[in-house]
Amino acid sequence: MEAPTQTNTLQGGSFLIQAPDPATSFTPEDFKEEQHMIAKMCDDFLEKDVLPKVNELDNKEPGLMPSLLDKAGALGLLGAAFPQQYGGLGEDFVTATLITEKLGGGHSFAVATAAHNGIGSLPILYFGTEAQKQKYIPKLATGEMKGAYALTEPGSGSDALGAKTTATLSADGKHYLLNGQKIWITNAGFADVFTVFAKIDGDKFTGFIVDRGTPGLTIGEEEHKMGIKGSSTCPLFFENCEVPVENVLGEIGRGHIIAFNILNIGRLKLCAAALGGAKRALHTSVAYAKAREQFKTSITNFGAIKHKIGEMVIRCFASESALYRSAQWIDDKEKALEAEGKPDNETLLGAAEEFAIECAMLKVLGSECLDFVVDEGVQIHGGNGFMDDYNISRSYRDSRINRIFEGTNEINRLLTLDMYLKRTMKGRLNLLGPAMAIQKELTSIPDFSTDDAPFAEDLKYIANFKKAILMCAGGAVQKLQAKLEGEQEVLMNIADMAIDTFQAESMLMRAIKMKNAGNEFADLAYDAARTFINDAADRINHAGKDAIYAFADGDEQRMMLMGLKRFTKTNAFNTKEARRRIAARAVEANGYFF
Repeated sequence: MEAPTQTNTLQGGSFLIQAPDPATSFTPEDFKEEQHMIAKMCDDFLEKDVLPKVNELDNKEPGLMPSLLDKAGALGLLGAAFPQQYGGLGEDFVTATLITEKLGGGHSFAVATAAHNGIGSLPILYFGTEAQKQKYIPKLATGEMKGAYALTEPGSGSDALGAKTTATLSADGKHYLLNGQKIWITNAGFADVFTVFAKIDGDKFTGFIVDRGTPGLTIGEEEHKMGIKGSSTCPLFFENCEVPVENVLGEIGRGHIIAFNILNIGRLKLCAAALGGAKRALHTSVAYAKAREQFKTSITNFGAIKHKIGEMVIRCFASESALYRSAQWIDDKEKALEAEGKPDNETLLGAAEEFAIECAMLKVLGSECLDFVVDEGVQIHGGNGFMDDYNISRSYRDSRINRIFEGTNEINRLLTLDMYLKRTMKGRLNLLGPAMAIQKELTSIPDFSTDDAPFAEDLKYIANFKKAILMCAGGAVQKLQAKLEGEQEVLMNIADMAIDTFQAESMLMRAIKMKNAGNEFADLAYDAARTFINDAADRINHAGKDAIYAFADGDEQRMMLMGLKRFTKTNAFNTKEARRRIAARAVEANGYFF
C-alpha cells in the first residue's frame, strides 16, 4: 500500500495511493504578501459596498447589482485571472480562488460575481476564437459586459446532454436559428452575453455566444427563490433566435467538452465561495453568542455552545485545507502544461480536468460545510435566528442552493467514484495493485509495531482510511462488476469515505507543516485535525459497513468487516477539550482565526 513520499502531486486522485508530504502541501499560511493585500481589498469592498446593501439587493433594487459588479470590475476583481493581453491581471489560480473565497461572504452578490467570473466568461476565454476573445473578454474583465451561462432546461438538469433546444442553419448559411428554452439562468436579468447550448441537426450538442438583444431571444420574469434573492435568475426563450455562424463556440458537436470542463473549475470555486460564506456566518454567530446572555452569563460559557463553535471552526479548517491544497495542485499542473508548450486554452482546463476528482469532492465538502455552519448559526441565535432581522437567517436561506449548483452533491459523489474507476481502467491510476495488496493483508497477521516518530500514529490513521476505501471499492468492483454502476448507494458510501479521508489528510498535512514552522496556532490546528480524524473514523466505518453489507456475505463479509474495524480504529482522544480550546480562541478572535 505504501508508496514513496511524493515531492509534488500532479496526478489527480493520486492522494489515495500516495504517502503525503507536509512540506509540499500548500496551505493558506503560504500566501504571499500580495495575496494578503488582495484578500484585504475584497474584505474592505464587501464591508463598505456590499454588506450594507444586502436588503436592497434582496429586494432587487433596480441597477444595484450591475453597479456593484462595475465597482468590483474597477478594482480588478472580475478579470483578475484573465490573461493580461485580454485586459485581465493575469493572477495565478490560487489567487483567483482566494478572491472567490473572500467575495463568497457577499450573499447574492457572491453568486453574481462567481457566475460572471466563471461560467459566464471562461467558456469564451478558453474555447473562443481569437476574434471572439478580443471582442468579449476585455469587456467581461472590466465588467463593462456581464456574462451568463445557459445550460439547464425544464427536462434536463443533471442530464445536461438531454437538452431539447435546437439550432438550425438558416437558408443563407449566415445564422443558426435557435429554438427552445433555458431555465434558472443566473445574471440573466442584466447579462449582456450568454453562453448557450443547443443541438444542431438534433444531435450535435454545441455551444453558442448569444448577445442580449439578439432577435428571437426573450428574457423571462425573475424567479422567486428560497434564497439568494438578490441574484438575478430568469428563464430564456428562443424563437428562431438568429445567432451569427461566427458565434459558434468551439467545435460543432463538442459542446459537452465546454460544459463539463468549465464545471470542473466551477466546482472548486463553489467550494471557495461556500467557505467564504461559512466564515462570515461563523463570525456572525460568535459575535451574537458573545453578546447574548442567559442565566446572567454569556452563552459562550456553556459547553453546548462551545461544542458548536468548535465544530464550526473545524469544518471550515477542513474545507480550507483541502481547497488550497487542491488549488495549488491545479496551479502547478497548469504551469507544467505551459512548460510543455500547450496552448493557453489547454493549460487551466487541462489542469482542472486532471484534478476533476478533487474538484467534485470539494464541491460536496464545501457546500456541506456551509450548510452545517449556517444551521448551527441559526441554532446559536435561537428564536432570533428565525427572524429576518438577523442576518443569519439570510445565510441559512442562501446556503441551500449550493448543494444543487454545479451538479447536485449526489451527482458529484457518483462522479468521484466513476472517475476513479474509469482512470483505473484506462491505466491513468494504479488502484488495482494497492487494492490487491490489501486483500492479502486481510488474511495476514496484523502489524502491531509502533513508531515513535512525531505524528506517526496520525499518519497511520490516514493510511488505514485509504486501505478501507480501496478494500471496499475493490470488493465492490470484483463482486458487482458491470452492475456496480446501478448500485448508487454503494458508490456514494465509498465516495463519502474518500471525501472524509481527503479532508483529514489535508488537515493533518497542514497541522504538521504549521508545527514544523513554529506557527502560534499549530497546537489548535492539530486539535482540529485530530478531532476530525476521530469523527471521520466513525463515519468511514459506518459508510464502509453499509457498502459491505450491500455486496458481500458469508466469510467474505466477515473478513471485510474485520478489516474495516482494523482500518478505522483510533486511540482515545478527548475531543470535548479540543473543541473547547478551539472555541475559546474563536471567541477571542470573533470568529475564524486560522
